[in-house]
Amino acid sequence: MSDITNATAETAVRPFRVEVPQPELEELQRRIAATRWPTRELVADRSQGVQLAAIQELASYWATEYDWRRCEARLNAFPQFKTEIDGLDIHFIHVKSAHENALPLIMTHGWPGSIIELLETIGPLTDPATHGGRAEDAFHLVLPSIPGYGFSDEPTEVGWGPIRIGRAWEKLMQRLGYSRYVAQGGDVGSQVTDAMGRLGLDGLIGIHTNLLTPALGDADALSESPPTKEERAALDQLAKFHASGTGYFVEQATRPQTIGYAILDSPIALAAWMIDHDTDSYLKIARAFVDGQPSGNLTRANIVDNITLYWLTRTGASAARSYWEEGEENARAAGKAPTPASVPVGFTTFPGEIWRTPRSWVEKAYPNVIYFNEVDKGGHFAAWEEPELFSEEMRSAFRPLR
Repeated sequence: MSDITNATAETAVRPFRVEVPQPELEELQRRIAATRWPTRELVADRSQGVQLAAIQELASYWATEYDWRRCEARLNAFPQFKTEIDGLDIHFIHVKSAHENALPLIMTHGWPGSIIELLETIGPLTDPATHGGRAEDAFHLVLPSIPGYGFSDEPTEVGWGPIRIGRAWEKLMQRLGYSRYVAQGGDVGSQVTDAMGRLGLDGLIGIHTNLLTPALGDADALSESPPTKEERAALDQLAKFHASGTGYFVEQATRPQTIGYAILDSPIALAAWMIDHDTDSYLKIARAFVDGQPSGNLTRANIVDNITLYWLTRTGASAARSYWEEGEENARAAGKAPTPASVPVGFTTFPGEIWRTPRSWVEKAYPNVIYFNEVDKGGHFAAWEEPELFSEEMRSAFRPLR
């Protein structure tokens, strides 16, 4: 089936190209140069937030070496489209494999990520034979931008939580002619993918995540009594995260509009807000700028590509609201037993994740776990940091469903 349908204007799938006017790039440079800097933090670690040395190195690179046109060309080298779903124009990359029996896969990015974090997986997933895999493990790949992120429309009404997004993805896959497909997500994408697995969507035959969304709600309920050694370690990691690592989460879940004013007005405020995520990711990003030592694919250029995408699309505030939407969705479901996932589930634990998810938690969260694996490298942004390893996990996880 062609990507470009001849249906109504509302259901048409239209080609899209990124073309940023030069004055917008010049204005970005002006604003970086006009930054008013705070004094240095009063501690030797990151406990007061993003360290001055790290953000100033990022700013220097952004202002003097970075080239958005390189990223723009990279995006435009892939087939990009927009289509209207539920009143919003949804942007997505759609790369079909040359392998006839490839399995359709829709992958959802997270925050503070975007489609940028998934680009390096396109080759390994659609053409595994040239990346150490087997042709029969190929995927047709769909990478949508969540509403309010990147080049997708910003919602103009409330209600665009993970469930509504999951239903929109069902419509997208149907519109592309896929009657049988799988889904994957990490971070915010894991919430969307988890919702998809519980909605009984037509055509969805399996999901994979690398962040256990149910553990964010009540990890104790997933543990034995008393907890096993692995569960106790995971509970301790989660407790530490809740105690000192959720500042961004709480602000975006309760006051996204407030932080929006700063991150829409100052590129350095946006950059600092975006890199102040979990400790493992922050330290890796900081090392890329301060020490010139990237972790896998978390290079200076790729990190700033992602930040610049948020800046140029003016989506810092609308993306932050996705956390508020999730909170509202969870509040409406409070006190109700969650609908069990109706499809097979795969899960991969990456060592640098906020917590190492035990297999026992995954099996309590989902009734039909067909794949579980612990790998030896990678963190919260696993597809971004370790795209080859991540792609190997996707092939293994979904192989039983082909």
